[in-house]
Amino acid sequence: MKRFFDAELETFRTHLIKMGETAITQMQDAMKALAEADIGLADRVIARDDELDDLEIQIDEEAIRYMNLRAPVASDLRLVIVGMKASHDFERVGDEATGIAKRTKRLAAEPPLKPYVDLLRMAGLAARMLRDALDCFLHGDAAKAEAIIRRDTEVDALNKLIHLDLMGVMRDNPGAINRAIDLMFVSKSVERIADHATNLAEEMIYLAQGKDVRHDLALKSGWVEEGGAPTTPHETPR
Repeated sequence: MKRFFDAELETFRTHLIKMGETAITQMQDAMKALAEADIGLADRVIARDDELDDLEIQIDEEAIRYMNLRAPVASDLRLVIVGMKASHDFERVGDEATGIAKRTKRLAAEPPLKPYVDLLRMAGLAARMLRDALDCFLHGDAAKAEAIIRRDTEVDALNKLIHLDLMGVMRDNPGAINRAIDLMFVSKSVERIADHATNLAEEMIYLAQGKDVRHDLALKSGWVEEGGAPTTPHETPR
C-alpha cells in the first residue's frame, strides 16, 4: 500500500517538474522571439499557453484527491501544498511569457528602438532563477533557494533602470512612445517572472525545512551570485 501511495506522489511530482520545464521554455522562447523579431515563434508561445493551464488543473486535481483519500503525513502534505502553490506560479510565468509574445508581435513590425542589452540580461537572470528554483525542488537545496531570493533585488534594480531609460526615449522621441510602452510592459513581465521564481524558492524552503520565509526581510535585503559573492547591478542603462 505504501508503494502505491509513493507512486501517486511521484506522478504528482513528475507533472510539477514538467510544468516547470514548460514554463521556463515559454519564457525563454518569448524573449528569443523578441530579440530576433520572430513572429512565428511568438505565435507558438501564445498557442502553447493552454498546456500550462491544463497542467495546473491536473496538478490541483491530483493534490485534492490525494489529500481527500490518503490522509497524508506532514511531509507528504507539505509536498502537496507546495506543489499546488508552485503550479500556480508556473502558470503565471506562462501568462507573462504569453504577454511578452503578444507585445513582440507588435514590436517586430517596426524597427527596434535600441539593442535590448539590459532587457535580455534581466531575462537571463530571471530564467536562471526559475531554473535554480526547479533544481531546488528536485534536490531539496534550501541554501540555493535562499540565494535565489536574494537575487530578486538585482532584477528589480534592472527593471527600474530600463524604465528610466525608456522614459528618456519617449521624452526625446515622441514617435517611439508606443514601442517604449510595450518594452516597459515586457520589462515588467520579466520582473514579475523573477518574483514568481522568488515565490518558488520560498516554497521550496518551506518544503525542505518547514520554515516560512515569505516575510523574512533580512533574507530579501541583498543578493548573491552563484558562489556566494555579493554583486550590484550596473549604474548606467545601455
